[in-house]
Amino acid sequence: MKFSKERLLTAVFSYFGRCPTPTRLRWARVLGWLTPRLLRSRAHIVRTNLALCFPDLSEKERQAILARHFRLLALSVLDRGVIWFAPPERLLETVQITGMDHLHTLIAAKRPVIMLAPHFIALDAAASRVTYSLDAAATIYSQQSDPDFDAMMRKGRSRFNTIYLISRREGVRGLIRLLRKGVPLYYLPDMDFGREGAVFVPFFGVQAATLLATAQIAKNWDAAVVPIVSRLDPETGQYQVQVLPALEDFPGEQSLEDATARLNQLIESWVRPDPAQYYWVHRRFKTRPEGEPRPY
Repeated sequence: MKFSKERLLTAVFSYFGRCPTPTRLRWARVLGWLTPRLLRSRAHIVRTNLALCFPDLSEKERQAILARHFRLLALSVLDRGVIWFAPPERLLETVQITGMDHLHTLIAAKRPVIMLAPHFIALDAAASRVTYSLDAAATIYSQQSDPDFDAMMRKGRSRFNTIYLISRREGVRGLIRLLRKGVPLYYLPDMDFGREGAVFVPFFGVQAATLLATAQIAKNWDAAVVPIVSRLDPETGQYQVQVLPALEDFPGEQSLEDATARLNQLIESWVRPDPAQYYWVHRRFKTRPEGEPRPY
């Protein structure tokens, strides 16, 4: 039989979708300890981000956040098995959600909706749980370098109901077409994609290249912006997803730059209660204003 990496990956993740929760947690503790020691470049990115964003914390305090972060990250990766392969009943047991009425009310009123989903560790679990309860949704999709993992991820992310995965190469145009048809957008606002379409606004006091797209779409199409905030408990393996009320008066009379800065401030307020929950392995500050050194 010809070797298939996709079949192997499916078997591995399906196992984690079936195994008892204590087993998932034990694996996460082991992998969370190993990962920063084996993937030193990623650990360096996390240390750099934490030093930039939390300069008032001691080195010991930041190291504790890093250790917790990698444990959460390991568990979230293993939990793709629950999200993508476990029976729906287990997904519903594992990922608790509140506030879906905010979305249902807006969709019933035929209001264009942007679901604002910052890069928390629990991002994939939140997306699957939200889309389980919606007839349709759309999101931008970045193709993975490994075609086998890419195929598995596409299947997993489009598992429930009608999910439109729009290639990042197509940009926001594909999302706008769906938004006009009443399909809510699951949008990730806080990655560094360079200068194009972005402005430098503060994030934890550091100038960060931040896309204007959320404010632009909200302004041009009178779209409601509904934040999705997610948490993962590494002790229980349970996820908590909050669908918050739509932002008031956004962007209102603010400039697009000021509205985008407002979003970064909101994301900060959601990160601060438990900083380890944020996706610090991303090089959030790789694009710098002219003359500034690259931190990584």
